[in-house]
Amino acid sequence: MIERLAVIGVGLIGGSLALALRAAGHVGEVIGCGRSRANLERALTLRVIDRIAEDPAAAARGADLVFVAVPLGAMRAVFQALRGQLAPETVLTDAGSVKGSVVEDVRAVFRAIPSCFLPGHPIAGTEHSGVEAAFPELYHNRRVILTPLPETAPNAIQRVSAMWQACGAEVDFMSVAQHDEVLAATSHLPHMLAFGLVDSLARMRENDEIFRYAAGGFRDFTRIASSNPEMWRDICLANREALSAVLARFSVELADLADSIRRADGERLFEIFSRAKAARDRYVDQARPMA
Repeated sequence: MIERLAVIGVGLIGGSLALALRAAGHVGEVIGCGRSRANLERALTLRVIDRIAEDPAAAARGADLVFVAVPLGAMRAVFQALRGQLAPETVLTDAGSVKGSVVEDVRAVFRAIPSCFLPGHPIAGTEHSGVEAAFPELYHNRRVILTPLPETAPNAIQRVSAMWQACGAEVDFMSVAQHDEVLAATSHLPHMLAFGLVDSLARMRENDEIFRYAAGGFRDFTRIASSNPEMWRDICLANREALSAVLARFSVELADLADSIRRADGERLFEIFSRAKAARDRYVDQARPMA
């Protein structure tokens, strides 16, 4: 049971966590903090939070657990505001989708990794943002990756794990480097493809006609291009090495595909499509909801 939870960044991710913990009876009081007063007022009206804090330090005061769910570019400022303000028993965790940059920010601000800090990343979300997009089932049957550091206290691991399990999530553990490499391929690259495709088509002279006749497959594939541009700019910059590497590899694969089409190499195309279908079907089978 978390008696007092401080959520720094009450949007889709932070708001959904608060709602999920309320639904599970796993939290007492929720304190919300963020850049937009209007969004916080709305969170209060929707009963996502119980009280508004003016700054991260005020939000963390007396909290059992502090959850930071702001864009990666804003993380360091939040940690600076929290420095010297956390009680010895307070656990600090986050939802950043690039763990290397978050750990670097924490180390730069605190001069060393606090034992109370456990980096985390819920593999869940939608293309919508803001507290009105939050809902308590967001984390049901989803995975949450935790990346404990050598300095992380066992109590912090236990408390954060229990929090996510109360939300209905399955908790996995990885190293920071492994997380960033895996997410570059499975999350960051697909977003780059969606953003790049939509932007490319939007700049074509006949773009109105193109979008008018776009079918359901286009809509489904490009849904994530409606995601928050600020957040994805920060993700690209924070994970630029791993993402650049996977983009370069995909560029080679795409060039091979284009060459096969140009040469009318039906056998090669069938090989690529069959291998992709088998991998996708296997992924769907493995990703079926947990019992």
